[in-house]
Formats: sequence, structure tokens, C-alpha cells
Amino acid sequence: MVLDSLLIPFRAQPQPPALPEGYGLISERPPEPLELNALLVACGDPSRPPERLRAALERSGWMLSVRDGAGRLVAFVRVTSDQALNANLWDLSADPAEPQQAQLMLVLVHTALARLRRELPGCSISVAAAPAAQEALRRHGFVLDPGGIRAMGLRL
Repeated sequence: MVLDSLLIPFRAQPQPPALPEGYGLISERPPEPLELNALLVACGDPSRPPERLRAALERSGWMLSVRDGAGRLVAFVRVTSDQALNANLWDLSADPAEPQQAQLMLVLVHTALARLRRELPGCSISVAAAPAAQEALRRHGFVLDPGGIRAMGLRL
């Protein structure tokens, strides 16, 4: 008797968002600090010193970059974690000049969360994100200020 044909999935899983044709998702190597800084500035973040960005990239657990057909960095996210209870998404960004910005953001969020669920099931995930990322985050279950909790930050 073949049991595989009798198994019914607990619930239908949505299809993962597709990366637009001509774009590539890269996790093997980090972007250069200068190109990452250019992307972050284009997304409205303040400029950061390249040596500090390099240190942040080196100290991150992993990262995802999206490059267009010409090899240009157009979207990015990096992850830090205590490897037990908490993970943080940092620098979640997609170039606002990209016509596929919203789709690139969906792919980054979906891919990052899928990997975190595999590697750190049950951990809490936090993210500080620009308004451009909020729709992708909402679609993946993030709640703005859950239970009235407000995050605070101090730029040194």
C-alpha cells in the first residue's frame, strides 16, 4: 500500500514569490561595502563608513543579495542572531528606482524567513524596516507594534 497518495497536507501553502526574470539571488558572498552603502542611501538611509559596513557584514550570520541582469546590487537583507532565541533582519532594502521593487522585497522577506524557520525554528524575529518594506513584512505575518510594544533606537 502506498501511503504517499493518502497524505493530505495540513493546509495549502502559498507559492513562494518568484524572482523576476533576469534577477539573481545570491547568498554565497557579501556585497562590497561601497555598493551596499549606495543601495542603502538610495533607500533613504544615511551614508555609513565603509569600514563599519564591512565589520557589520563580517559579523552577520548570513545575508541575501539580489542583483539585476547587469550585476548591480538592487536589494539586500542581512541576519544576526544569538543562535537560540532571537534573530534580527537588518538593512532590508530594495532600490526604489527598480520597477520590481515590491516583488524584490517579497522575495527577500520570504527567503530570509524560510531559512530562519529551517535553521532556528521557534525563535523570535525582529526587524527595523523602511516604509517600502512594510507591505512585504505584513504579508508574511509581521505586526507593527505587537501588543503596543514600541521599539526605540539610539544612533551613537
